[in-house]
Amino acid sequence: MRDKEAAILKVTEYMIRDGGYNSFSFRNIADAVGIKSSSVHYHFATKEDLAVAVTKSYIERFLAGLGPAEDVFAQGVNPIEAYVAAFRRALIDDKRMCLCGILGAEIDVLPPRLAAEVKSFFQSNIKWLSDAYQALGETDLAQSRAIQALSLLEGAMIATNAMGDISVFDSASAALLD
Repeated sequence: MRDKEAAILKVTEYMIRDGGYNSFSFRNIADAVGIKSSSVHYHFATKEDLAVAVTKSYIERFLAGLGPAEDVFAQGVNPIEAYVAAFRRALIDDKRMCLCGILGAEIDVLPPRLAAEVKSFFQSNIKWLSDAYQALGETDLAQSRAIQALSLLEGAMIATNAMGDISVFDSASAALLD
């Protein structure tokens, strides 16, 4: 990927994670990257194209950072702990919300291709968590526990962001680690 394109994707991701789909324009991005607005259009024809590319990249990085749940378990790590840690890192290191959590709250007003990508994030994460719970021997309730875990963590991020206090996230996520 070219440097300008990578910079456009990074800046756009941060803008979305800070304020949602309507928080950015090609002009904002161009200003932040130090290029002309037409350069953003050169790489991404529409706002939807750009947001879809950002979301795909985010999903790939997030899941790649985790690795397969079975592999995490095989390495002697509780995959649920690893998953919670990934969400916590987003709050601590990036100081931002989950991109797909923000977009998920706006799903009814998103363009169709973007909405589909956001839905795929949730489906992929429920699948990953379900695999994690199965690896931990919770086969009967794996799907249900996965949905609960993802919902709890997305909600914990919102509450933590609103309260400005990471202990809110830690308190909420502790329920998953008992």
